[in-house]
Amino acid sequence: MEQNLSLYRIFFEVAQTGNISRAAKNLYISQPAISKAISKLEDNLNLPLFIRNSRGVQLTEEGAILFEHVRAAFETLDRGEDELKRMTELGVGHIRIGVSTVLCKYVLLPCLKEFVARFPHVKFTIRSQSTLQTLELLEHQQIDLGLTAETPYKKNITFDKVMDIEDGFVATPAYLTNMRLREGAAQSDVFRNGTILMLEKGNVSRTYIEDYFREQHIEPAHLLEASTMDLLIDFARIGLGAGCVIKNFVKDELQNGTFLEIPMNPPIPKRSIGFVFNSQPVHSKALNMFIKFYRHYYQKP
Repeated sequence: MEQNLSLYRIFFEVAQTGNISRAAKNLYISQPAISKAISKLEDNLNLPLFIRNSRGVQLTEEGAILFEHVRAAFETLDRGEDELKRMTELGVGHIRIGVSTVLCKYVLLPCLKEFVARFPHVKFTIRSQSTLQTLELLEHQQIDLGLTAETPYKKNITFDKVMDIEDGFVATPAYLTNMRLREGAAQSDVFRNGTILMLEKGNVSRTYIEDYFREQHIEPAHLLEASTMDLLIDFARIGLGAGCVIKNFVKDELQNGTFLEIPMNPPIPKRSIGFVFNSQPVHSKALNMFIKFYRHYYQKP
């Protein structure tokens, strides 16, 4: 917009009051300054905007058209100011997060529950997807941050660790007993004689375990794949095989005897999970609030 915004503010006030002197009083400027501003705007547009009469001024047809647009523009600006005021006073904001189903359920949701209780006016969009999809969305700034297992990142991505996780294989006591009766195999022979439950290929967790298998020369005889960790845990729970799980998320089952852990020698190395976000863009107030909150939350014992 080439015209000075102040000219439109003066035009708007004169149109509303229909009187130059009242407009000057409302705007705390002189009548000559009002008249000069209106004349300048008319010269810029090369159109008459007002008809002068004994009672004041009246909009021309062209002026009436411009007034509707100016009024709409100022109403939009007022709404914008009101929204910013509410954001400041209430902590209103919008945060877009990308996260896998399992990390969302076991890691993100407990944190979000406490955050929303403290900041109920922040809106969230949660995109449930793989780590690779999360990083792609983050690169194109279609999400504000992601929650992923640590993996090689591009230079402009910051990884903010929140905890370590430990992978392992678990099975029900009944499954291991039946395997021993059926195959005459010990628990340690589960990879040669049992069914191994794993996430589908392409998943970051699956790739991590495959790397471990290669290093230890382990070749499972029979694989059954699941699309999500929750489904994989359910498969193991009903005795379909020995599932590759994140042990942090089946602590209760290991403690109450629902699952038994398959000994791994050497143990599968721990890995880290954390939030990832773009290092370059200026973060919104809501996002900065959430970053500060989760850093404190995950430091809790």
